[in-house]
Amino acid sequence: MLKQCFFVSALIFCALQAAPADTIQLKEKSAVVGKILSEKRDQVVVDIGYTVLVIPRNQIAKISKTDVPETQAKSVPAVKTIAVADKKEVPEARPGFYVAPNKPAQIRNVRDLVNLIGEAVVQVRTPSGLGSGFIINEDGFLMTNFHVIEGETQISVEVYHQHGAELARKTYKQVRIIAMNKFDDLALLKIDDKDAPKFKIVVLGSADALSVGERVFAVGSPLGLERTVTEGILSTKTRPLQGALYLQTTTQINPGNSGGPLFNMGGEVVGITNMKITFGEGLGFAIPVESVKFFLDHRDAFAYSNDNPSNPYHYLEPPSHTRQNPAGD
Repeated sequence: MLKQCFFVSALIFCALQAAPADTIQLKEKSAVVGKILSEKRDQVVVDIGYTVLVIPRNQIAKISKTDVPETQAKSVPAVKTIAVADKKEVPEARPGFYVAPNKPAQIRNVRDLVNLIGEAVVQVRTPSGLGSGFIINEDGFLMTNFHVIEGETQISVEVYHQHGAELARKTYKQVRIIAMNKFDDLALLKIDDKDAPKFKIVVLGSADALSVGERVFAVGSPLGLERTVTEGILSTKTRPLQGALYLQTTTQINPGNSGGPLFNMGGEVVGITNMKITFGEGLGFAIPVESVKFFLDHRDAFAYSNDNPSNPYHYLEPPSHTRQNPAGD
């Protein structure tokens, strides 16, 4: 705690000398003013004139960018008094491709929420297995896990359309891979069937805004049992596994849930369920939705094309000395 407080204090102190016009609002109700050099998923690099700061994303409440000529930079105040909302406020959305409201959603019960979001949660099928997914764009773009479609190009998606009081299953077989990131276990697909309607969508919330102990629920197809709803609490927000941080939840996660959404009680996606510890109960894990937003915002960098020999993903066999030979070899 002491170390964290010292870091925040150092950022505030450095902000007093800043000159350029980009403003980074901190969660400690202070701000850093400087020139943003780069933005990464977990940090922002800022030039404040005589040094460069690396600010963790979890310390940032909001980023405001303004174009100010360098000749006017000296007249820009070093620090501005900016009112920062409490820690529950959801970060601003990048409009267009997906929906991410900047205000917390109304809290509801699971029964009502399932009725609202049921059409947007889908089942993803391949010749080798199945998983779950969720639609983020009415034109048929949907998210799932990379491992659900790994090595496959023949993909189908089952959607349950609401017709009055009934749900009608519809299978779409013209599904295209748009982008994928093996290392973050994320994949973006698109339904291209000619008769496809405008789809119902889910909105992306904020895992950063969650608190440990809050209720969450998942919708997916565990073991092929479509539209299964499970509920639990958030156990921790920063469980380190395989070099990344995951949301840990008591919500039951099983094979087939992979790629499906983990919701908060406002009906917003806060993570993508992707694994569990098989020899324990109530030990499920989800990729934080902040990773999903970063992937979607930079989807061109992860673009996939079956016809492009220069596809950015070309996986090679590991060197022979790293392979484990069978006994006796």
